[in-house]
Amino acid sequence: MFSIHLKTALGYIRRSPFQALAASFVLTLTFFVATTVSVLVYSSSRLISYFETRPQVIAFLKDGVSDADVANLQHSLQSDSRIKDVKYVSKEEALSIYQKATSDNPLLGQLVSPSIFPASLEFSVADLSYAQSVIDQIKANGIVDSVGFTAALGGESSLKDVVTRLNTITLYVKMGGSIFVGMLAITSLVVLLIIISMRMANKREEMEILNLIGATRGFISSPIIMEAVIYAIFGVFMGWLISFITILYAAPTVVSYFGEIPVLPNGILGLSELFGIILAVELFFGLFLALSGSLLAITRVKKAR
Repeated sequence: MFSIHLKTALGYIRRSPFQALAASFVLTLTFFVATTVSVLVYSSSRLISYFETRPQVIAFLKDGVSDADVANLQHSLQSDSRIKDVKYVSKEEALSIYQKATSDNPLLGQLVSPSIFPASLEFSVADLSYAQSVIDQIKANGIVDSVGFTAALGGESSLKDVVTRLNTITLYVKMGGSIFVGMLAITSLVVLLIIISMRMANKREEMEILNLIGATRGFISSPIIMEAVIYAIFGVFMGWLISFITILYAAPTVVSYFGEIPVLPNGILGLSELFGIILAVELFFGLFLALSGSLLAITRVKKAR
């Protein structure tokens, strides 16, 4: 039975190549955009996660503070739910970090001593939105001389702008991408409705004959539903494949540009796993779109009789 319906559906497609091309093109465009937006949302989320999980804030301590005061401040930071990964850096460790950073010019490391480097406490925040309030609180502590940031965030004056910008970009990608994909999905649904309605109008006499000889509604409608499913599967796979090839080609440049920030999965295996999940989700929505469009068109045509 399945093979009969499939053969009939393929026959419909062969006899109306331009309609099939229109449906396939719109669905391919829809799922190409959906795949690309999904990867952009993933990358922006990884970018936010990167800044949230690495040591970002450095509280430089005043000279002469007691070990007890430092331990109290460190314990206070560790017990704060907004703060994580607290690390104490002594003067000697600060000198070692400086010497590694200037290893290409050993003379610079020999001209300094640990006494000129302040001890510090480095930590990250659980969410970037907490950063400003945490920093203001730390600066008010009596043993803290100043607060600095890793190069990835810039200075204190730019912290709020960086936090706002990262979250805003992610929000715009999600909202803009969802709206655009939604519009394309509606367009795809309308195209399927038109094509299926035209198909049923052209096959009305044939369907009436099948109905007279006792064919069930399911038997009559199955080839038309299967035609919509073929369009959907083809559109999902082609849109996904074009996006996958494009991003795979651009991946080395993107990874090189962002450096240590893991905006894309590592290696072809990780990238394939991400795209495999996207393909599975898109196949589900593609089939849902095809079934919804074809059943709606069938119902509409039956009511019009």
